Amino acid sequence: MAKSFMSDFRQFFLRGLAAVLPTLITVMILIYVFKFVDSYLGKYMNVGVQWLVVQAGAARTTPFSWRGPDKAWDVVKAAWQDYHLGWIGFTLAIAGIYIVGRFVASFVGRGLWKLVDQTLYRTPVIRQVYPHVKQVTDFLLSEKKLEFSRVVAVEYPRKGIWSVGLVTGPGMRKLCTQISKDLLTIFIPSSPTPVTGYTITVRRDDVIDLPISIDDALRFTVSGGVIMPVSQQLGKAETDQARQGMLPASQDKESPA
Repeated sequence: MAKSFMSDFRQFFLRGLAAVLPTLITVMILIYVFKFVDSYLGKYMNVGVQWLVVQAGAARTTPFSWRGPDKAWDVVKAAWQDYHLGWIGFTLAIAGIYIVGRFVASFVGRGLWKLVDQTLYRTPVIRQVYPHVKQVTDFLLSEKKLEFSRVVAVEYPRKGIWSVGLVTGPGMRKLCTQISKDLLTIFIPSSPTPVTGYTITVRRDDVIDLPISIDDALRFTVSGGVIMPVSQQLGKAETDQARQGMLPASQDKESPA
């Protein structure tokens, strides 16, 4: 039976949306970041540069004043608009952020930034917001990326149910010492968004190593098990039987004699 127009439209619209949406969201986030930098840093950088221009122009003709001549301000602001010089402040803001990053990476900068960080953590009101914001920005911008060593299968969330997991490292020292067993820390990604999931610690001999790549495991999770790694695929007949809730012939229970 031929598909109706609405069914056909819905299928391909969702497919197109899935293809276009990640790019659009990425562009939107980048535009927001650029606007944020320009609005909260670039704008004030422009004012600072304009102030320097005013002071430099009035230095030889009028006595020094922090404000500077109003006429000079009018000329400078008009030039800023006529020649579209707003990019100067944005460029200086980007350069300023880079300089702060270099400073924080230095020996003195690390110590000073740690002191500022601890102060913000202890400041009333700010401490209710700052730690959560810092946690998000550290996750998004940290140079230390989450690394997985291999793919395993583990019985989770209970015996008899096997989940695909990614090994992140050994277990905690206290657990290993208390149990006297080698432990593994495993991240169990959820479908269809593998960036969320559960972190568990299990005994090393309770997991089964799977001969598939990290990418294959993530594709398997995102697709809800539809995209099976090629090396782990069953035959077509066995796959059809599994989807129909039937056991392969080789696994049928023997009928009583």
